[in-house]
Amino acid sequence: MAHVVIIGGGFAGVWSAAGAALARGEADLRITLVAPDEHLVLRPRLYEPEPELAKVELSRILDPIGVEHVRARVSTIDTGRRVVVADDGEEFGYDRLVLAAGSKLVQPRGLPGAERLFDIDTLDGARRLTGHLRGREGYSAVVVGAGFVGLEAATALAARGRVLLVDRARAVGAQLGPGPRKEIESALDELGIEYRLGTTVTEVGDGYAVLSDGTRAEADAVVWWVGMRAGELTRQISDDLDHLGRVPVDRWLRALPEVFAAGDTAAARFDAEHTVMQACQHATPLGKVAGYNAAADLLGLAPRDFTPAPYVTCLDLGGAGAIFARGWDRKVMASGAEGADVKKQINHYIRPPLDDASKILAAADHVHTELPFFPRPEEEPVPAA
Repeated sequence: MAHVVIIGGGFAGVWSAAGAALARGEADLRITLVAPDEHLVLRPRLYEPEPELAKVELSRILDPIGVEHVRARVSTIDTGRRVVVADDGEEFGYDRLVLAAGSKLVQPRGLPGAERLFDIDTLDGARRLTGHLRGREGYSAVVVGAGFVGLEAATALAARGRVLLVDRARAVGAQLGPGPRKEIESALDELGIEYRLGTTVTEVGDGYAVLSDGTRAEADAVVWWVGMRAGELTRQISDDLDHLGRVPVDRWLRALPEVFAAGDTAAARFDAEHTVMQACQHATPLGKVAGYNAAADLLGLAPRDFTPAPYVTCLDLGGAGAIFARGWDRKVMASGAEGADVKKQINHYIRPPLDDASKILAAADHVHTELPFFPRPEEEPVPAA
């Protein structure tokens, strides 16, 4: 029996499995997802105060659509033999492979006290941070990195403590561009978050952090977020990786004749000027298309092009609401409480259907339509996630 293997249990991996199941229909095709954990972690929500809510049982998605889940971590991809090897040495042969192994936080090099850092890159990391600060009021925190995730972490932490935000860049949210900057700076001021630019942390100690300008700042927790790179498995697929360690793919998300890539591992074209972002809004459709095409390739079906929806940005700013922006210039469409309402809708939208094969497969077939956010037609309010 022909076999599609998917590496990764995040958004891209789960939707690759659903996309492959959609293409399979009633055909005789085995689909296996290899991932070490039993949950899909809703990674974009790990900055929230209750990270335990940001997870979904994989079995409630995979079992209804007939996808096998092997709990293992892949260490090797042998494209010559068409085999993936787990950490324990177990091998899984494939006819088509989807690499959807995600990304990891870029770690500091040579930073004294780096073992004291906290992060929200994984569920375990988020648990460690919330556990460390649980029950404390008026704590002090230093957040390193004023990008997308750093801003969400800092504004969430500001609800119960004092926050210092530092970044090497000369502007807050530098990679987000000037579009939302005024709203971001206003939110930081409203929440009492101090920010220092052109600065980073050079040492982390017990209850303090030393900054590159020589300042010693009190810190019950130092949270590190300075960007992400694709997982190391991409190096086993191609030597021609982009600056984020991602594998180049064609319009069908094929990286090699028998290998497709999706999510944070795929350097897919968004349009003539942009590649996709390492974000769930792109990981989801990438997975749906890559999984479908991997199965379709074996079943003699026509492949689907990757045609993403228009780009949007939604940035949670804690007690100051949120920002919702459209386009690569990130034109702000909603902010404050109105932006927070859109963010709530998005948090609901990114959760996959559970337990119902027809709903899961219908969602896998929904690839090319723009996300239904702002302005939203009059209808019943979307429940909170």
